[in-house]
Order: sequence, then structure tokens, then C-alpha cells
Amino acid sequence: MNSAPASTVAAPAVTAPAALAPAVAAAARAEVPAPARADAPAPVESDLQIAGDILAVQHLLQPAREHPVTVADFVGLARSLAEDRASWEHLVQYDATTRWYHRLRIVPQALDSARAGGAPIGYEVWLLSWVPGQGSGLHDHGGSSGVLTVLDGELTEHTPRGRLTHRAGAQRVFAPGYAHEVVNDTLEGAVSLHVYFPGLTEMPMHHCSPAHAEHVPA
Repeated sequence: MNSAPASTVAAPAVTAPAALAPAVAAAARAEVPAPARADAPAPVESDLQIAGDILAVQHLLQPAREHPVTVADFVGLARSLAEDRASWEHLVQYDATTRWYHRLRIVPQALDSARAGGAPIGYEVWLLSWVPGQGSGLHDHGGSSGVLTVLDGELTEHTPRGRLTHRAGAQRVFAPGYAHEVVNDTLEGAVSLHVYFPGLTEMPMHHCSPAHAEHVPA
């Protein structure tokens, strides 16, 4: 027995109620953001955008090596120094009239590190104190990467993308050219540890006042 051929029934046109017509028309006219161009890469602010947040992957953080090489190595170095309070706590001074800083360590790059067992990447470590209200001014670190570790107190970091609060124990990794301003916005003193690799050769200031033009690591 032959079945009856299926018939095609056109769906009735659906029209918006008259009361919604202005809203529908406005939605139709609304601009849709153009997709990002493939040939316009997003600006890179830190190594975290390249390699992911290594601080969140604890098993990748290795004990401090004699001669750090990778970003994770330098993070481990900063963590080990932060935990060794006896090596830095007695050195800290607070100065309300000028920024106080002290270089804890400097390791130059060995000219023939592979054969002589020297440091393949030179680096330096700085200890900084911050009285309430002190700040670094907006700056970058030239061709150096770095690890900022808060040892005591709380610091606020201002970047072109927003504001971050770093409490004792917090770490921040950044790549060459990364610009930020670090400020103690609290009513208590703060202390921080800064590892730069290779060692600092410049610290350009960005639109800062003469009062912030002093080249102090931060």
C-alpha cells in the first residue's frame, strides 16, 4: 500500500508585536564588534602570558639551583631567599625621606659558563623597604626579566591593565619591558625582594614627576 506523499507546509511568518518593533530595529542596527585581526597580537605584559602561571603549578617549582636558568628557577631562588629571614631581616631599614634599598647578591654571567660551570645567566637580588605612601613611579626594567616577592606588609601594583594587591608571600613574574608602579598604600611598612635576570642596566621611567625620577629597583 502506497503511503500518501508528504506535503510541504510553509511555516507562517512570525512578526514582532508592534510594541517591540523599535527595540528589534535598534538591535538590528547595533554594531557587532569586529573579530580581532590574526596579524595583531595582544600586548605581552609578563612571562605568565607566554608560559602560563607557573606559580599555580607547584610541582613545576624546583628547589633553588646554584645557577638559575629558567623562570621557574628564579622564582625558586626568590622563594628560598624569602624563607631565609636570617639573611635579610636584620638589614632592613625604613627611611621616610628617600627610598631605601640594598643589593643582597650579584652574580655576573660567566663568559664560558658551559665549560667552566659558571652562571649561564647573570642576575642580581635587591631588598627594598616601603614606608606608608612611598612608591616607585611608573617604570619598566629595560631588557631584564624579574620576580617581585613581598616579604612583609602589603604592596599595590598599578599597571596599564589595572591594579593588583600583593600581600606577604605573594610573587609576581614579569618580562622585559613590563611597565608598572609599586606603591605602599597601607599604614604599615612593607618589605620586598626583587630578582632581576640579567642584572639591571636601565630602569626607564614613564611620565613620572621629577620627584620619582630616582632609579631605585622596584
